[in-house]
Amino acid sequence: MEQFAVVAGAGSLRSEQGQTVGFPHRWTPEGVTVQADFTGAHLLHLAAAGCVLNDVYREANELGIPVTGVRVTAAGGFDTTTWASTGITYSVELDSDAPADALTRLLARVDEVAEIPRALRAGAPVRRT
Repeated sequence: MEQFAVVAGAGSLRSEQGQTVGFPHRWTPEGVTVQADFTGAHLLHLAAAGCVLNDVYREANELGIPVTGVRVTAAGGFDTTTWASTGITYSVELDSDAPADALTRLLARVDEVAEIPRALRAGAPVRRT
């Protein structure tokens, strides 16, 4: 089964590789880089990765945890007979001088509050109008 992987990076963990697109970002002056093909599967996974990246910065700010860089990788597959998602997994790399226990708490909080992963976990109707 094919995996549709994406990478979103900001701050010190921005990507400078080829095939990278940059976007403005409210939490970092230099913006965010994205590595993803332009397919529906990749865009779905990018929505989750981008939300997690944003929420790391937002929640770190609220908790007073310094974050220099964030990189989120998200991937998942699809059952090619039904095109149902087999699920999305994501990992977060942080560049921070904060203690490991503070970063663990930060990532747990982000996993709890990140809006797009929460919406995907709950399911949502999608209708053409």
